[in-house]
Amino acid sequence: SNSGGSLGDGTTVSKSSPVSVLGGFTDWIQASAGAGQGLGLRANGTLWSWGSNSFGKLGDDTVGNKSSPVSVVGGFTDWVQVSAGDDHVVALRANGTAWSWGYNLYGRLGDGTTVHKSSPVSVVGGFTDWSQISAGGSHTAAIRSNGTAWAWGFNYNGCLGVGTTTDRSSPVSVVGGFTDWVQISAASNFSVALRANGSVWAWGSNGSGQLGDGTTVHRSSPVSVVGGFTDWCQASAGGQHSIAVRTNGTLWSWGNNGSGELGQNSTTSSSSPIQVGSLTNWASVSAGSNTCAVIKTDGTLWSWGFNANGQLGLNNLTYRSSPV
Repeated sequence: SNSGGSLGDGTTVSKSSPVSVLGGFTDWIQASAGAGQGLGLRANGTLWSWGSNSFGKLGDDTVGNKSSPVSVVGGFTDWVQVSAGDDHVVALRANGTAWSWGYNLYGRLGDGTTVHKSSPVSVVGGFTDWSQISAGGSHTAAIRSNGTAWAWGFNYNGCLGVGTTTDRSSPVSVVGGFTDWVQISAASNFSVALRANGSVWAWGSNGSGQLGDGTTVHRSSPVSVVGGFTDWCQASAGGQHSIAVRTNGTLWSWGNNGSGELGQNSTTSSSSPIQVGSLTNWASVSAGSNTCAVIKTDGTLWSWGFNANGQLGLNNLTYRSSPV
């Protein structure tokens, strides 16, 4: 879908196969897609955005849509990571500070207020050691260099992982006492995270089994994904499903499967991890609202799930329930 210019190609025409983002830059090092917008980080440390600009989520101090990249305001040239949620964006600078902008209902920007922002504001708390950050639908989750996990924003069904369902407008530590979190992924109303011991944990909404704990019970504190594996190396949370890869290169998924987003060649949901096929060369995973995109060790890109707007990049609009 290219409504509002979300593809950044200078048009608002939807595309079912890849098109290049405008600007002529050849030094992009990271990209993140939100709801109707895109963001890109360049090697020179500048941050750019395009697409829908509701509530100022492009961070260019305006609220007008842009169909080609515009620079995020602030003059910073030391951005190192960016993550787009539904209508808000969070990003990290090289000095370890966390910043956010866009829609701020429930305090998802973490600046201690619920006021929308069209330019970056610092996440409160005074921490200068943020190492990874992820924007969910209405909440944010992040990890500090000391291995602790934190969250803020909407706390529907306990998706902040702080043991309650109370919304927070500033960072609160995820319960459990763990100090070895290494990767976190926030979704619509749940989160999944990876610890240094190779285990995967999840919390929040679980109506479709997206927490992978073998139940459909919502959790306000972290629960371990079942299976007994201690060799997970990356995990990603989608709309109501999760996907993860193990160090042996196998790919696993769990949760809702109404559009075939689990890649199991079926539409049957699962509340515990099931292996996707039998291949052992999967490397990097990303779950969308009801899609998945995965890179293999040979550099090829694969996708499956919902495809009504061509978001699988297959040059057609056919849904797929297994990797293509």
